[in-house]
Amino acid sequence: MTNLKGKVALVTGATRGIGKGIAIGLGEAGATVYITGRTLTSSDNLPGTLLETQNAVNEAGGNCIAVQVDHSEDEQVRLLFERIKNEQNGQLDILVNNVFSGVKAISNAYGEPFWKHDPDLWDAINNVGLRSHYIASIFATRLMSERKQGLICTISSWGGLSYIFGAAYGAGKAACDRLAADMAVELKDNNITSLSLWPGIVGTEQMLAFSQRMNEQDKGKPENSTFGDYYNWENPLFTGRVIAALAADDNIIKSTGKVQIVAELARRYDVVDEKDNRPVSLRSLRFILPSAIPILRQYSSLIPDVYIPWFILQLTIFKSPKI
Repeated sequence: MTNLKGKVALVTGATRGIGKGIAIGLGEAGATVYITGRTLTSSDNLPGTLLETQNAVNEAGGNCIAVQVDHSEDEQVRLLFERIKNEQNGQLDILVNNVFSGVKAISNAYGEPFWKHDPDLWDAINNVGLRSHYIASIFATRLMSERKQGLICTISSWGGLSYIFGAAYGAGKAACDRLAADMAVELKDNNITSLSLWPGIVGTEQMLAFSQRMNEQDKGKPENSTFGDYYNWENPLFTGRVIAALAADDNIIKSTGKVQIVAELARRYDVVDEKDNRPVSLRSLRFILPSAIPILRQYSSLIPDVYIPWFILQLTIFKSPKI
């Protein structure tokens, strides 16, 4: 088990989904984990609350501090970091930029081109997402730079490489990757690592509901099926354990500025999920061939876990409008 005792982390947007899994992964490694979100107690709209995540992190062995924050309000974000500074004597070791409020907007816009929607679709997808990552990184760096160390992980997506959920989503995720890379240039002298992380297809509460809706719309059009039978899906804790392994790597600065794929990092650090599973990268032959030829899924363990080079992906596989 990765040891992060004595480390202080902040995971934004951790009421449910990937954020919750990341918080639990850091907590089971022994970190003190601050979490943010808008839902403190139960809601009729969506499952998951800050208090539920806090309990799960504490049960996993961490010390979790839940802070109700609306990341569209910069002053609330500033006060969050002021609180961390005061309570932790200025220490912040890990920031995970995860908060994202665009799932509902993406779901509502699915299947129609961007120009048929109001311009505020862009803000719904990229305000509490891309912009909030930039704001949180500013305040986090002011703490980390004092101690000349830190790790900033920005949760991005394969949508930064290929069309998935529309123009606004893809532009935002490509910008997340560039934000992480350009921050790395300016942070390297302070020994702060900035990475962009791409999970695979993650079975979060919202993603499961979203995929069911999309598969209903795509019924009868197998060539357009985006999620099929959930082959090779990841769970949220998988990403959390990978980030914990990254945070414990003394040489992680060597990878600063790069896009990192969660499944590939899992193989590097020998990380598995709570069921001892390790999904493969979406650019692995073990994923690509069975996805294209479903009958091969029962023989997937026999297919080499070999990665397709980036330039080939960009030229061929991801030319399709869906993956």
